[in-house]
Amino acid sequence: MNKKPYGLICPISRACDVLEPRWTIPILTEIWAGSTKFNEIRRGVGNISPALLSKRLKELEELGMIERVADPATGAIDYIRTQMAIDLEPALNAMAVWAQKYIEAEIACEANLSSLTWKMRKYIVAEELPQRRVVIRFHFKDEDLEYDTYWIVVKPGEPVQICSSIPGFEVDLWVETTVASLSAVILARSTVAREIEAERMFVTGDALLARTMQRWLYVTTLIPDGGPRPFMVGAARPSEVVRH
Repeated sequence: MNKKPYGLICPISRACDVLEPRWTIPILTEIWAGSTKFNEIRRGVGNISPALLSKRLKELEELGMIERVADPATGAIDYIRTQMAIDLEPALNAMAVWAQKYIEAEIACEANLSSLTWKMRKYIVAEELPQRRVVIRFHFKDEDLEYDTYWIVVKPGEPVQICSSIPGFEVDLWVETTVASLSAVILARSTVAREIEAERMFVTGDALLARTMQRWLYVTTLIPDGGPRPFMVGAARPSEVVRH
């Protein structure tokens, strides 16, 4: 990496030399979460250009933190963590718990919607859903969104599907919310019941799905003693849900 090192006799500063370049830790975290393909990593990380992602992946490979694996038969490329990166997990977990405790939820819950919806494939706990096809429509009320409505399709034994166009199935549950509100639930800064009560989230449709949303929506386990800082933004009444 072409930057001047700190030049201090300190292990932490040496770690910063390696990990400080922008996007390095989010890239490692996304690979840690299971993404191995270039486009998977890019979508999961969010606002990163393809050129910069290529640069960071190359740097991480040169540092020995990831391995680039090519399939000679198909030409497909996968990126996997080496033991050097795996040994970072306790430190990254500790950073996450620290952030949950000290960083205000209104800042921590800011997210890129495209990245959030891509991650929703893993944020749906399919085992907690009825063993049939389930379609959930999420509408986001945030301003200036390229797409504001996504459909999640869950079928027993199949990967969760995320659609940005009507999938052609009857919708079981309608959820109207904001990026910050949904992120707050996932980050354990709030709960579904609290967001509904504060009128930041509106849920209608299948009564069982609505009642059990807190169970089938993933919530982080990285929670500090005493709990994370709560999500406390002012309430905003959702607009009327339009059913298709």
